[in-house]
Amino acid sequence: MAGTKDEAMGGMKQGIGKMTGDEALEAEGTTQKKSGRAKRRTAGAAHEVKGNVKKAAGKVLDSPTLKAEGEADKARGKVERS
Repeated sequence: MAGTKDEAMGGMKQGIGKMTGDEALEAEGTTQKKSGRAKRRTAGAAHEVKGNVKKAAGKVLDSPTLKAEGEADKARGKVERS
């Protein structure tokens, strides 16, 4: 998932910075963590939109496969955004 690595690394830097009293490292970690979270949530929103489009197209074209793919993409997006 997009941003997950940055979010985790930022959290570690933030924690190490707090433990050692290194304010610069803590701030860097906070920034990296928030940036990673934003990337992850943005990717999740994009997957939800893609899922909604596929689901609607599946209804119009009467394609159960396309509707199911849309539901799966939408669910993936919700998970990424949480």
